[in-house]
Amino acid sequence: MNIHEYQGKEVLKSYGVAVPNGKVAFTVEEAVAAAEELKSSVAVVKAQIHAGGRGKAGGVKVAKNLDEVRLFAGEILGKTLVTHQTGPEGKLVKRLLIEEGCEIVKEYYIGLVVDRGTGRVVLMGSEEGGTEIEEVAALHPEKIFKEIIDPAVGLQMFQARRLAYHISIPNELIGKSVKFMQALYSAFMDKDCSIAEINPLVITADGNVLALDAKLNFDSNALFRHKDIQALRDLDEENEKEIEASKYDLSYIALDGNIGCMVNGAGLAMATMDIIKYYGGEPANFLDVGGGATAEKVTEAFKIILSDAKVKGILVNIFGGIMRCDVIASGIVEAASQLGLTKPLVVRLEGTNVELGKQILSGSGLNIVSADSMADGARKIVSLVQ
Repeated sequence: MNIHEYQGKEVLKSYGVAVPNGKVAFTVEEAVAAAEELKSSVAVVKAQIHAGGRGKAGGVKVAKNLDEVRLFAGEILGKTLVTHQTGPEGKLVKRLLIEEGCEIVKEYYIGLVVDRGTGRVVLMGSEEGGTEIEEVAALHPEKIFKEIIDPAVGLQMFQARRLAYHISIPNELIGKSVKFMQALYSAFMDKDCSIAEINPLVITADGNVLALDAKLNFDSNALFRHKDIQALRDLDEENEKEIEASKYDLSYIALDGNIGCMVNGAGLAMATMDIIKYYGGEPANFLDVGGGATAEKVTEAFKIILSDAKVKGILVNIFGGIMRCDVIASGIVEAASQLGLTKPLVVRLEGTNVELGKQILSGSGLNIVSADSMADGARKIVSLVQ
């Protein structure tokens, strides 16, 4: 789950991470009032959307007086920002962060991620702050330094100090930087984050170490432990189909293709999308119905897939281990009948009660094409939609 920058900064502030003073605003008048309350000679007007690259898209403006705050807030609120992370459709700006300005001496990058290679949380740092870390990794990988953290003891002071030295933090600010990194790590672990990214971390003229920007992502599987984080969810920033899917415990991500996919298990879903592309098709979604799908969940999954106007056909690929193929088959028949499905439907079933499942499908009287394997299913659905 993602949250806005201003929300992330409030979370980090509660752990002692230094952030600039700021206020959220939903209207131009609120933006002006917030800037007035901050009493800063310079105010920064920042669009709040769940995407990076806002500055390059015109979503971050520096105002030198209240008139400029009013002007910039009016320009940004209601604007659709298109960045490298939003896709061509962009995101509509509905809220702003009005933040006090600061005199920046140097920008850095600090981030915490879960590294699947080591199975550990990794602290990363770079002197190339303010730049997309992916760009730094591609062009100057030698400028990214890492500290692998032992979960039994947590981030050690010597590790944070070593990273600070590597990225050339001034000697007199090493202590503040170490405290910053340790506070960031505490927030990351306590709140079950998947990413905590500070880009840029800045050194100011008055000797402070501040998180000028903050991006926090949270492990959705751990949200039941964090009601306070759940309350920060902004549904306006999420895909409507993904929101609907979450109500039925379905994992759904919209894509740009025309072949709808309904699969059980994330790994199988990824493999299904890959094999569709291998045979020349384009998947319209990632949809994992999970290991305990009911007929109701299957019906809702079909509704969500078919609500995408781009979908021209559907491939169902189910391996019945815990899940029974006959239950899935009954759900498919019920959903297809209830929705009056007219688009091509290819079903591949394997596993528990597979023969009974196939009998249910063949005896339904519906135009359902059976497949014997993943490859067979992919070839058939690609052929039918083309």
